[in-house]
Amino acid sequence: MITGIKKKNKLTEIWFDETGNAVNIRTYNTDLKNRLTAYAVKYPAHCRLTDDDECGCLTFEIDRRRFSVRLTAPYSEDRRSKAKETMIAVNQQRQKDNFKKPL
Repeated sequence: MITGIKKKNKLTEIWFDETGNAVNIRTYNTDLKNRLTAYAVKYPAHCRLTDDDECGCLTFEIDRRRFSVRLTAPYSEDRRSKAKETMIAVNQQRQKDNFKKPL
């Protein structure tokens, strides 16, 4: 969507306080908007669209008990190299399988 807003100004903001029951998420991120919209359709009692500024930004209100932040530790160099080797082998096998298919 062309909005006239520069990408560096397209933020995702998450607001909540320790006493409230809701988390407010305001975002321009297309993937997050799609995920939150699908969640709101599937679980309307826990999530709802509260604002659409028609410039590409949507605001959602989510039940605080349904919201979490997930932090993951960075992979070690050893784990990264093993994962890379595994994916190279998987991709090579897929290429071999694709060449075996009859036209």
